[in-house]
Amino acid sequence: MTADPATAHEGGPRLPRGFVLTIAAGSVLQALNAATMAVALVDIRAEFHAGAAASWLISGLYLATAVGSPTAGRLADRVGARRVFVTSLALTVASSLFAPLAPNLGWLIALRILLGLGTCAAFPSGVAMLRAEADRRGIALPASALSVLAIAGQVMVAFGPVLGGVLVSWQGWQSIFLMNVPLGVAVAVLAWAYLPADPPRDHASVPVVLRGLDLPGAALFTGCVAVLMLFLLSLTGAPNWWLAAAAVALAVLFAVFESRVAQPFTDVRMLARNRALTVTYLRTVLTYVAFYTVFYGYPMWLQNARGLSPDGAGLVVLPVALVAMGSVAVAGRVIRGRGHRPVLVAGSVALLAGGLGLTQLHSASPLPGLLAVAAVLGLPNGFNNIGNQAAMYRHADAADTGMASGLYRTSQYVGANIAAAVIELAFAGPAADGGLHRLGTVVAVISVALLTGELLEHVLGRRRGGRPRRPAAS
Repeated sequence: MTADPATAHEGGPRLPRGFVLTIAAGSVLQALNAATMAVALVDIRAEFHAGAAASWLISGLYLATAVGSPTAGRLADRVGARRVFVTSLALTVASSLFAPLAPNLGWLIALRILLGLGTCAAFPSGVAMLRAEADRRGIALPASALSVLAIAGQVMVAFGPVLGGVLVSWQGWQSIFLMNVPLGVAVAVLAWAYLPADPPRDHASVPVVLRGLDLPGAALFTGCVAVLMLFLLSLTGAPNWWLAAAAVALAVLFAVFESRVAQPFTDVRMLARNRALTVTYLRTVLTYVAFYTVFYGYPMWLQNARGLSPDGAGLVVLPVALVAMGSVAVAGRVIRGRGHRPVLVAGSVALLAGGLGLTQLHSASPLPGLLAVAAVLGLPNGFNNIGNQAAMYRHADAADTGMASGLYRTSQYVGANIAAAVIELAFAGPAADGGLHRLGTVVAVISVALLTGELLEHVLGRRRGGRPRRPAAS
């Protein structure tokens, strides 16, 4: 029997349905805004006569999310989870109101970054409220409540491009920002109605709160990723090799600094002592480079080369998310019986098939072929996602589970940032057939690298005798 989304256990005490669904409604705004940009980017690029700089509309949101998510989680612990949740909604609404008025691409990118900071804070603060309310009621945190958040996010990934396509076709790209205004206000009203007030806390001074956030570490991390992005984007013209040197220098400085901080933004000491977990993060980065390369690059090609409208492109990429949702259930059963490695191998094989499929498409390809390739690419999304999560839970020490989960989410967004640069390098201008074939080749190469890594991990694991297996979270 399927558990009620707010049920701790069958017949036992429950978390209120409105409480759980309100948190879910706020948490999905990040996934929704990421998905709608997939079909709006072509129109925005045309209006502002933008080149490679338009990719910052993708990477800016994910960079803000990678930095903002763990920071918001720590703020929720210090100043109150509901305060952070409601403040994030206010920032989402404000940035969305001003984005359509942006006079140039630079202002739009800045507002998109603010939108990323607003939408990313709802998830960590929401999870903090779920745990606090469950503890207050004396019940275990229901896994089904977290499943509601995960399923809602997958639904937004599935239908976001379709919704974005309809909005852009009817009302222009500005509508994907303006939709956040009524949504944000509605969730804020629900928050005041269903979310409990924050408990009284010691009023620590602002400097004390800020010191606990490791803002210097977050700034160094932001600098590393931003400079790396600038270097990758420079490869579309005359490469700026000094940016590559600067990125390496910042990465070294970041690692040294974080190793000496009591409460680091990224626990590099944990990564150094747990190499299997570090390999899992690197695999996750590569996996999401491939996923977001397809998620954003394929709709761009469908509109520019195939001549589809934004809503038509959204419908064609819908199988990517729908098949992914179904493959998650299959992968979960395999993991419970045989562990995460067979799932990751199957996902990488499907990714290879999908990448090769992209290399065979052209602007006159029939619609069934376009849909078939999209469906194949949905399989690795589901398989690799849950497989990497299971690997992370297996390799993370119990004391590091919270930090490990946060770094897993950050590794996803680092992959998304790199994917934005890969798309610009592959297309090098309007999205044409040659660019799509280059994207497919990149995806295929990544899949071969993933398969090779999984084979090496298997061989090395057998030589070491393997670690005791921990059950994956359901």
